[in-house]
Amino acid sequence: MSWWKRLFVPALLAASAVAPAQAQIGGHPFEVSASAGINRFDARDFIKDGPVFVSTLGYRWSDGLTWEGSFTGTKTTLQRPGEIDHEWSYTSLDARLTLRDPAEHATPYLLVGFGMGRSLDATRPILRAGAPSVGAGFLVSLLGNSRAYLRLQARDVMFRERDAIAFSHHLAATAGIQWALRGRPKDQDLDGVRNWLDRCPDTPIGAKVDATGCPRDSDGDGVFDGLDKCPDTPRGCKVDRAGCPTDADGDGVCDGTDKCADTPKGATVDATGCPHDADGDGVLDGLDKCPNTPAGATVDATGCPHDADGDGVLDGLDKCPNTPAGLKVDANGCPVEFTERETELLDTGMIRLSNVNFETAKADLLPESFPVLDEVGAILLKWPQLKIEIGGHTDSRGSVAYNQKLSEARMGSVKNYLVTKYPALANAQLTAKGYGELRPIAPNNNALNMAKNRRVEFVVQNKDVLKKEVEKRRLLQKTETAPADTTQKH
Repeated sequence: MSWWKRLFVPALLAASAVAPAQAQIGGHPFEVSASAGINRFDARDFIKDGPVFVSTLGYRWSDGLTWEGSFTGTKTTLQRPGEIDHEWSYTSLDARLTLRDPAEHATPYLLVGFGMGRSLDATRPILRAGAPSVGAGFLVSLLGNSRAYLRLQARDVMFRERDAIAFSHHLAATAGIQWALRGRPKDQDLDGVRNWLDRCPDTPIGAKVDATGCPRDSDGDGVFDGLDKCPDTPRGCKVDRAGCPTDADGDGVCDGTDKCADTPKGATVDATGCPHDADGDGVLDGLDKCPNTPAGATVDATGCPHDADGDGVLDGLDKCPNTPAGLKVDANGCPVEFTERETELLDTGMIRLSNVNFETAKADLLPESFPVLDEVGAILLKWPQLKIEIGGHTDSRGSVAYNQKLSEARMGSVKNYLVTKYPALANAQLTAKGYGELRPIAPNNNALNMAKNRRVEFVVQNKDVLKKEVEKRRLLQKTETAPADTTQKH
């Protein structure tokens, strides 16, 4: 008895003994398989026979034809010269031709394919070449499972090896498991209509059917008569397994007709199941504890507005949302009093800061610097007409080049902080420049003077615009009201 008979015959007899005489999967299933066996190489190529692994993915096109993608791989050795590790694989597209109904419990088949072979060892470049193949095999249902098969197969791959003058015949004999996905069993559905007359062979048990074996659904809800516990469900409503309407959000409008199916509990809805929001604040009526919030104001989860800086102008309407506590503000939430820093800006055209601190020898701002920069940011928001240069200065410690580079990097960090924290600031309104140690305001002869020289200056570049703004405004006491702006055109 040849080697392939010794491999296949016992497996075939064992599978036949356990395979039930029942109908299997029909239709157009996908089929996957994994097999292992032995690959017997053509003796002319001096490749040692070795174990082989085969995997396939197929689609049953018809009862007689299944298209398959297949991979075959072997690791072995060359027998000449010496013993050299050798890998061989074959990837192909195959036509599997079944010789009887593939839904039967035992089905012989023929295999024809074409693909790409790959031959590799450590001493030579990879060889790739197209190769046809032919084969034959058996599919036998396994262990009473209508989707599981024992797959027995022999395939001859006609691959021209390196330096060969003719095609080699590499014969792989394998045994493995094949599994059918999708498709449908050729099985009775116990609806009283015989299979060859039954147009709906998968009718659930208990459903009422017509003469063709197809189930009825009087209310069109997808649950068949005989199984439907709510047979008069309104059209369009989604139902549960018993055929009764569902209402996931509990608003009294059934799912399927509910155009707003995720309405929060407690919200009031219209006839289509959609909630109301009379004040347009994003918190639905029925849940909104402040139902008359002004349009544009930001609110909390209960629908009540925020006022983060406590100036009396609601967040979302407040154009200066970080106003320091105690300042008088206008209708937009912006201070009508000038702070000390703002007065400095108006009087000198510059704000000078000596308390903006960075990590040692780095451009990273320390958190202690944020409040003072926030104060400057709030001021600049009020003066969008001004072009500001952010200038950085150092003391004389370190080289001139080092101090210049460090001051440039640090001013970049200051600008980045401001435009990130205050998105309303136009990036073009600010420029960052480093001066290093070139512009001291005190001799660098002691610690106090050097601290003075380490500074950040916000300098107005368009002084003509600043002059006009100064003429338009004056300092107000907290008890005063803002004067009319006589510079605006009417």
